[in-house]
Amino acid sequence: MARIELKDVVKRYGSVEVLRDIDLDIEDGEFIVLVGPSGCGKSTLLRMIAGLEPITSGDFLIDGERMNDVRPRDRDIAMVFQSYALYPHMDVARNMGFSMEIRKDPSNERTSRVKQAAETLGLTSLTERLPKALSGGQRQRVAMGRAIIRDPRAFLFDEPLSNLDASLRVEMRLEIARLHQKLGATMIYVTHDQVEALTLADRIVVLNGGDIQQVGSPLDLYERPANKFVAQFIGSPTMNIIPVQGKSNGVKLADGALLELPHLFGTIDAVELGIRPEHIDVVEVGDLVGVADVVEHLGSDTNLYLQVEGLGPLMVREHGNIPVQPGDRVGLRIQSENVHLFGPDGNALRCHTNEAAA
Repeated sequence: MARIELKDVVKRYGSVEVLRDIDLDIEDGEFIVLVGPSGCGKSTLLRMIAGLEPITSGDFLIDGERMNDVRPRDRDIAMVFQSYALYPHMDVARNMGFSMEIRKDPSNERTSRVKQAAETLGLTSLTERLPKALSGGQRQRVAMGRAIIRDPRAFLFDEPLSNLDASLRVEMRLEIARLHQKLGATMIYVTHDQVEALTLADRIVVLNGGDIQQVGSPLDLYERPANKFVAQFIGSPTMNIIPVQGKSNGVKLADGALLELPHLFGTIDAVELGIRPEHIDVVEVGDLVGVADVVEHLGSDTNLYLQVEGLGPLMVREHGNIPVQPGDRVGLRIQSENVHLFGPDGNALRCHTNEAAA
């Protein structure tokens, strides 16, 4: 497998800088997920690693060897695209083994590799079918099988599940997770789906506007976002952001209420407070009072879209089915141990506990 390094990588199209100063080390066998809004450069970065886009400046290395000018076919990297790109006139077996066929590898070796890949992906009974006789999930498995057969140094996935319906996405997500566990291969995966990112990744790379905002484990990004962008991008539903005025012992909300944070210091610089919907409790008497605007009863959870006087809209997620209807007034308690504070530049304030300070 492969260790991949990107050092000060820049990508420009004319005068437009799409990616800048990208520094990223990917360990051998690591599963990295690139996420970010449309246009942030994540697919471009993947294509640069594959060799489908030239690197404007900087260095791209595989196992310490500079690969900037190496042809895509010689990088020994397999890519699975959003579209399946299967040959419609070839059956599953030939589609998977076609790269070996054009290299004129021995037919017995090709047959053995196809059989092994088909067993790995649950395609054994489908090897004689044409793509038109397959479901979307089965076609994506064939595309993955075609990549496996090459036995590459690394696998690249460019939003491979975006064309599938919800149930197939779950199924294929599990297939990819099992595949990584079985092969132990280096994998780089681009997606806009947070569930895919949070469940598949060893580490997530959050991109925005051509810059890396944060790199870390899914739990790190959820619990310790580096800035407001990451805080709102990671986690679904998105984090609530509330304007505040920093005080020595907490923060003052726009409605005048003081939210005491005695376990923190350094709150004086805070201008915004972030709190996830699942970290606000519905109580009889709380820090705030909201009026329910829209209520979504999901069975396992209830989403409340509230209007809070002096603060504006706020979203709350409660576990289970709670008896709240539009127009009801509800008390809200913010879980102070789960608040995130942001300074004027949008960066997270690392407010240490008083114990740690001592």
